[in-house]
Amino acid sequence: MLSQPRPIEYPTSDGVPLGETDTHRNQIIDLIGALEDLFSDSPDVYVSGNLLMLYEEGNRNAHRSPDVLVALGVAKKARDHYLIWEEGKAPDFIIEVTSKSTRLEDIGEKKGLYAALGVREYVIFDPLRDYLEPQLKMYRLEQGEYVPVIGEPLQSTVLNLDLKIMESRLRLVDRRTGELLSTREETRMRAQRETAARTAAEAALAQAEEAFALERAALLAEVERLRGLRSD
Repeated sequence: MLSQPRPIEYPTSDGVPLGETDTHRNQIIDLIGALEDLFSDSPDVYVSGNLLMLYEEGNRNAHRSPDVLVALGVAKKARDHYLIWEEGKAPDFIIEVTSKSTRLEDIGEKKGLYAALGVREYVIFDPLRDYLEPQLKMYRLEQGEYVPVIGEPLQSTVLNLDLKIMESRLRLVDRRTGELLSTREETRMRAQRETAARTAAEAALAQAEEAFALERAALLAEVERLRGLRSD
């Protein structure tokens, strides 16, 4: 009896850390968090980043690890890696937070690969202004090739978002509402402020109720005193 071939175990990491600097890492985390929150109610939108994406079945070495990726029409679930042949498609939107050490890949090999795989929009952002001019570039797939997206702000037709640089950070704006997508830290701080405001309001209400009760008790006592005087 012929033995069945052992299934290929694909890698789950390329050994490259998440971001070269704190600036790169924090930017990646902020973008992933903002996109996850935006699509939190969409079961068929998958958001991830720094996840190994393999693109040739049977080839353990054919992989890249996009900093940020969004795949539309793909189930939202935890993954060890993104296998394009199993998912049935490449991600629709990818962001690379670039630097001098990754520039050759980001503007060269990755750009060509992502176009060949069918990634509909590709964004490159250079947060430290190491080399990219302008520091934010976007490409859209047209007839199998990437065409630069022009405009201010840059617009993602795939995600219906505007991309803006604000205080040296790449931020995302919901084009339907005009609202800036919050980072997880901003969401946490806003929740803290709302909790503090609610606690202060509750304390003020309790204090007012206590003062009212004291005034009412004093008034009732005065009424009883006056009644006592009359009866005398």
